[in-house]
Amino acid sequence: QVQLQESGPGLVKPSQTLSLTCTVSGVSITTNHYGWNWIRQPPGKGLEWMGVIVADGSTYYSPSLKSRASISRDTSKNQFSLQLSSVTPEDTALYYCARVPESRGGWSTESLLGMNIREYDYWGQGTQVTVSS
Repeated sequence: QVQLQESGPGLVKPSQTLSLTCTVSGVSITTNHYGWNWIRQPPGKGLEWMGVIVADGSTYYSPSLKSRASISRDTSKNQFSLQLSSVTPEDTALYYCARVPESRGGWSTESLLGMNIREYDYWGQGTQVTVSS
């Protein structure tokens, strides 16, 4: 049974770096043909894909984050992490980690931006992060 669990601080000050970790159980994050994503939902808005780390460790990010996001992994702990720098109150959101199977065309930012939400097959429960002084 695949399970994902987000963890991290619920409150971050403006200009600081937001750090979240997703712990995965039931499957190795190095398993081929799966991507491990960070997705967020600001209050009153839709889901926003942020980025992914795939089996070989490659990463892809949403251009809207303008290089503020970084995703890494610790394979010994079967975890992957998000760091989002220079946060503002607009980064306040419910943050999810989720798994998605690789599309037929392979991994690319374009394919990931166009991915249907129903294609994500496992999700964490989400963790609220508020950016406030």
